[in-house]
Amino acid sequence: MKGLAITLFLMAALCGYAQEQMHMLPRVGMEVPEDVRQSSLYGKSIVLFGDSYVQNSQCPIEESWHYKLAAKYNMDYHNYGLNGNCIAYDRTDEGCGAPLYQRVGELPEAADYVIVCCGHNDAVIMQRNGESPAFFRSRMEILCRELAEKYPHAKMGFVTPWRIPPDMLLAMQEVCTEYNMALFDATRHSGIHVRFRGFRCLYFQGPDDMAHLNARGHDLVAPKMEKFLLAL
Repeated sequence: MKGLAITLFLMAALCGYAQEQMHMLPRVGMEVPEDVRQSSLYGKSIVLFGDSYVQNSQCPIEESWHYKLAAKYNMDYHNYGLNGNCIAYDRTDEGCGAPLYQRVGELPEAADYVIVCCGHNDAVIMQRNGESPAFFRSRMEILCRELAEKYPHAKMGFVTPWRIPPDMLLAMQEVCTEYNMALFDATRHSGIHVRFRGFRCLYFQGPDDMAHLNARGHDLVAPKMEKFLLAL
């Protein structure tokens, strides 16, 4: 676990500035396949909320799986990703912003889908400080409660980091179950093998990057994320 803590700390997502919300334009004049048009996702609004998994670190948002799926289904797309952000920990002094549970007020007033992708930087801080997931869990509970109150009719889901400590994953699973929110366990079901350098060379933004997918990596994970969204 000590080795993992050091690795996560060194490979933590870079801090940055929040992206402005982005809106997909209607695909006027474009032929849309019937199965796409009939999908539960088609024409709906979606909010992506989180860290560099949402902002896409140093690469264009347009390369991310969530942007590509929003484009496919002609969705109104809102991106609230902030590099280095956390669910529980305040990193304002580092330029990485207040934690997600304090940022819910930034989100649009209405949405059909709300997807939270975050936790990588929480894991780094927790392991660096030798903390239990108790504090993280308490703040994630606040986040879920705030989201449930803000979006009573939205379909909501969480996506875990590619690799996090088991006790943190358990905390995420338990809180999502408590608030009846879907959880995609990307540590086991994404097909992203972050531990292997050879895999990272092909699918991450660099061979030593353990957080950020490149365009090819996003294309690899997109079908599984698409199934997750369709099942919400």
